[in-house]
Amino acid sequence: MQSLADALRVFLQREGFQVVLAYDGVEGLRLVTEEKPDLVILDIVLPGEDGLEVCRRIRQEPETARLPILILSGKGEEMDKVVGLEVGADDYLAKPFGDRELVVRVRALLRRSLAPTQSRVLRVGGIEVDSERYTVSVGGRPVALTPRELELLRALLEAKGRALGRGYLLETLWGRDRKVGIESRTLDVHVRSLRNKLGREGQRILTVRKVGYRVDTSLAVPEQGPLPGA
Repeated sequence: MQSLADALRVFLQREGFQVVLAYDGVEGLRLVTEEKPDLVILDIVLPGEDGLEVCRRIRQEPETARLPILILSGKGEEMDKVVGLEVGADDYLAKPFGDRELVVRVRALLRRSLAPTQSRVLRVGGIEVDSERYTVSVGGRPVALTPRELELLRALLEAKGRALGRGYLLETLWGRDRKVGIESRTLDVHVRSLRNKLGREGQRILTVRKVGYRVDTSLAVPEQGPLPGA
């Protein structure tokens, strides 16, 4: 494993990237916190803590929750890929892979994460959030949300299917107020209320075990009748 990591470091440095290397999950988490990298490449099989657990923990911390993550694995089965993406990875590359393919994936993730947001209108399925006007609609019909429900929905849509950790969502919704005892259970209450207000589109908000929540951007939701309270 060290030989692969060393080889990738040399190759990526030749491509112009600055690389900080860790050989185990615990050290990797420490370096992510201290170095604040633009992107994280994780092998699933790591000493100490495996790559999936490291990915979960990165997503749970507000300071690192939005870092792009690329997972490398010798397991090419579809279920392994699904699990990797569900715990918060942005992309998944099965071994063996070519050096050029790795660079293409890395540059694509960096472009997506560093590019400025062009539109403040977020759309997934029938859900539309106008961040400037603070309005939400489902299937063209307005939906009344509380300010925190709107912020929760906006954060999930901006993640574009990536899982967001509970710590990050609590910090996003309550900020400094979290210090006065806001519990994780309070977040669950807001998610449950949001799902209900979105009607059938609320099915898109998925619980990711040991991580938090994400939005299923590909789910086919049947056209619905009047929304709750409409």
